[in-house]
Amino acid sequence: MPDPVPLATVKQMLTEEAARRPLPREALLAQQHAEAFAHLTPEDTQKMLAELAALGFVSVPVAIKIADLLPQYPEEVRLLFAKERLALDENQITTLLELVARYR
Repeated sequence: MPDPVPLATVKQMLTEEAARRPLPREALLAQQHAEAFAHLTPEDTQKMLAELAALGFVSVPVAIKIADLLPQYPEEVRLLFAKERLALDENQITTLLELVARYR
């Protein structure tokens, strides 16, 4: 299974490719989606991913989801961790939300 890629990186990759040649329809739709929903720059996304990794309890796929979605509420964080084998306590959720708030 390939590694997940943050939406900000997808946006950058598709924009660069579109500058070289016309994109197929599917790639154009993906580019439109990325432009509409990628809120961070690729550099800020990488900084956030590094900070999330430093917490120790956030896996890479979940960190990418957090960077893409920028959750604001504890319920959103719980949903992102619903399939993980980890139940977050309130302190961990608060830490995550404070970290995300610095990038909003």
